Amino acid sequence: MPQMSTSQTPVADPIHKLVSTPAGRTHLVEQGSGPLVLLVHGFPESWYSWRHQLPALAAAGYRAVAIDVRGYGRSSRPAAVDAYRMLELVEDNVAVVEALGERSAAIVGHDWGANIAATSALVRPEVFRAVGLLSVPYTPPGGPRPSEVFAAMGGPDEFYVSYFQEPGRAEAEIEPDVRGWLAGFYTALSADTMPAPGAPDPHFVTRGKTLRERFPTGPLPGWLGARDLDAYAGEFERTGLTGALNRYRNMDRDWADLAEFAGAPVTQPSLFLGGGEDASTTWLADAIDAFPATLPGLRASHLLDGCGHWIQQERPEETTRFLTTWLDSVMSM
Repeated sequence: MPQMSTSQTPVADPIHKLVSTPAGRTHLVEQGSGPLVLLVHGFPESWYSWRHQLPALAAAGYRAVAIDVRGYGRSSRPAAVDAYRMLELVEDNVAVVEALGERSAAIVGHDWGANIAATSALVRPEVFRAVGLLSVPYTPPGGPRPSEVFAAMGGPDEFYVSYFQEPGRAEAEIEPDVRGWLAGFYTALSADTMPAPGAPDPHFVTRGKTLRERFPTGPLPGWLGARDLDAYAGEFERTGLTGALNRYRNMDRDWADLAEFAGAPVTQPSLFLGGGEDASTTWLADAIDAFPATLPGLRASHLLDGCGHWIQQERPEETTRFLTTWLDSVMSM
């Protein structure tokens, strides 16, 4: 069973690779050797959001691999909007595992990556034998059409997911000042800098205005240094935001594509970690309560007090400790 390293032997430096996948190419960053753990980021991030976990998981005896999801970073960015549907992303993940010479892996995702990880485990259980979900709990496919649900959420305002649906609309807001927009978005969802209770909710847009108008304008959150912000902004300034936003534009397609899995549980050994101050966990509290039925293989579920949405960056040591403890319990099976 892999264990946390207690020696002073340094972990080898991370290795950047490009591998062939249905997307065209997928960029990944790999560190360590041992059982494969595939790390999948969310919006608007990149492999870099796992920078703390890569060396720690490597030191614990795992082959930690963080990818750029298609549309992000150095991975391919197909032109067609429907190229970003969930089943396409699942097959990218399968191809990464195969390209690395492995037959199976644990998969861990954050934010959109949590949805991608859960769907990968649901659709391809022979490849993904354990699944860790950060910030966004599992909800089985099915139910009402997503676009109808989101359209009804805002009342006089517009929910940010609906705002992202129309191609080009959010890009027009973000791309003139990518760095400033990202800083505001990260700040709005971080526990130490999010708006105070009663302030306008940054998950909603005043109709006819922009999402950015609700972002805080104070200092950056404690987890986000200027170099970290530069790393994220530099990638999106190069690629634009369309590939990343196209994930939101496929939610109704996913609903149709996954109809045969409506209500299906993810049965593999699983883990959930969420932030106590994160809207993703408070809005989806019912989904967390349903884990005995929807995640029957759940080994552990933790809400981190005083933590926002960017859990593996806001609380890297705790996140890594929970991940490693869980992996040690499931990867030796």
